Amino acid sequence: MAGGHTTTTPSSITYSSVVARDSVGIALTIAALNGLSILSCDIQNAYLTAECRERIYTIAGPEFQSDAGKVMIVKMALYGLKSSGAAFRSKLAGVIWELGYRPSKADPDVWLRPAVKPDGFKYYEMLLCYVDDIISISANPLNAIQGIQKVFKLKNDRADVPDMYLGGGVSKVRTNSGKECWTLSSEQYIKSAVRNVEDKLAKSN
Repeated sequence: MAGGHTTTTPSSITYSSVVARDSVGIALTIAALNGLSILSCDIQNAYLTAECRERIYTIAGPEFQSDAGKVMIVKMALYGLKSSGAAFRSKLAGVIWELGYRPSKADPDVWLRPAVKPDGFKYYEMLLCYVDDIISISANPLNAIQGIQKVFKLKNDRADVPDMYLGGGVSKVRTNSGKECWTLSSEQYIKSAVRNVEDKLAKSN
């Protein structure tokens, strides 16, 4: 963890854009209409996988034992540096591009790739990116995740059907007509917010 608050702000873009909530809702609707499956994964130690964009050094402390006192140049995008978000997003975008996906015009964090189902139905596979949280939507969503896994280590080395995304609950339901669809709910978020307020009020009293 670096003290980025002590460094000057780089002249280039320093942040990582994220997928919009509206885009997630649209993507889940498309998945339901086209009978597509969904998997999500979380990249482990995300920022540390990208090279540092800033010229940063530090003086090694006593925890480095025999190297204490030496000047050490920061090579990877440490958490806390101003440019680390942009550095990681750039690396992830390069990996997704190599997999054949292209960013959509409406939302650069919704990536699309033409695909065909075994029955000949043509559609677009999608990858949704919220920094290091990825959702893959496809007839075979594991393919894209395995491509990402060749470069990045995933938390718990696995992908799962999502139950949370962008702070909201995700669940699969069946309508009265028998059609399966996905829902986004703010129930868990609201419960947590109310609980936090109640805890703070209880402490203040």
